[in-house]
Amino acid sequence: MSHTSEPVARSSVQGRTWILFVLTLVYTFNHVDRQILVILLEPIKLELGLRDSQLGMLTGIAFAAFYATLGIPVAMWADRGNRRNIIALALTIWSAMTAVSGFAQNYWHLLLARMGVGIGEAGGTPPATSMIADLYSPKERATALGIYTTGIGFGILLGFALGGFIYELYGWRVAFFAAGIPGLALALVVRFSVREPKRGLSDGQVDDGDAPSLGDTLRFIAGQSSYLWLLAGCLMICISANAFLVFTSSYLQRAFELSPGQVALPLGLLIGGVGSVGAVVLGLVCDRLSVKDTRWRPWIIACCAAVALPFAWMFLRADTVWAAYAWNLVPSFVGLIYASIAYTASQELVALRMRSFASAFMLFCLTLIGIGCGPWIAGLLSDHFNAANADQPLARALELILLFNVASIICLILAGRSYRENVQRAIAY
Repeated sequence: MSHTSEPVARSSVQGRTWILFVLTLVYTFNHVDRQILVILLEPIKLELGLRDSQLGMLTGIAFAAFYATLGIPVAMWADRGNRRNIIALALTIWSAMTAVSGFAQNYWHLLLARMGVGIGEAGGTPPATSMIADLYSPKERATALGIYTTGIGFGILLGFALGGFIYELYGWRVAFFAAGIPGLALALVVRFSVREPKRGLSDGQVDDGDAPSLGDTLRFIAGQSSYLWLLAGCLMICISANAFLVFTSSYLQRAFELSPGQVALPLGLLIGGVGSVGAVVLGLVCDRLSVKDTRWRPWIIACCAAVALPFAWMFLRADTVWAAYAWNLVPSFVGLIYASIAYTASQELVALRMRSFASAFMLFCLTLIGIGCGPWIAGLLSDHFNAANADQPLARALELILLFNVASIICLILAGRSYRENVQRAIAY
């Protein structure tokens, strides 16, 4: 590898706040377009006559298969090409396909539209996290990526609120139009107002060499045990988190006989608002602790997973909807941090021109297995309990899903064992 070390000039990072703001806004639109479907699942299920397993397919594997698979070649492209332009193109595609979802007349139409959303969104996160890593030094990177991750929370908040409000007034189809069309304008903002940063800028390195081959990159990652254990732990959390994200609204609507409009704002504020605050606060905590010991990267996620478990269990056992909201405060606060730290670690554990790929590989696994399978597994379990005439079949399914959280804690503790050594190996590559 050819790289040179040089001081990072103050002027060289001017405008990074604007770039982070725009990228966070793009990530927000990413999740508005993704989560608008979640708040509308119940009316769509009734109109199109669907089962829970089909809802899990729409929100899970149909989207995730394309999102995850295309993320790898897009990341290889991003490690070689202009990341800003890739993000603008991706945003255009997923926004258009979200709007097209409003024309769906049956399950297959909607399935194809969600596949299109997945194709577009594959080009969002890998180049964005790579750009942020070039703009923010390791000691402030978890905070920057925590801010970026608030896009998940704000996207959920806006997606839920927008979907619930517009559904009550105009129906679920118009909600898709309202979610998708503004993204086309944002794509122009990205293309003409964001500058492409130099690679390695924030690390005091400028990398002018060729990107490693796919084989070299995979062999390097295979030798980073912390990366692999971190990936396994985050996979377990992602399965659980996305099952809850997709079916929490449906569970509350069924358990307490509520409409999408009645749960949209409270859930949006909880999962989106409280979750965004948690992502920033916990990102700051992670950066502070990691200055003393970088092993806190995976250990912070493990602590959050352990703390969330009993509260998530009690959420499913609540007698009133307001008690359910109260129990959901803690899981919402810690719920987004695993993603920001996972991306932070994936940048630290590989060499400079492996960063987009490392982020995409992390995203590939989290998406295909976590986002793709989490809702689907929960839907299948719910259908099983429903066929067995169980009380609250969806709640019973989500209770079993919590076992994935337990497994994640073990993996994340193991990820810390060689984290410091693996970071040094990446720097020396």
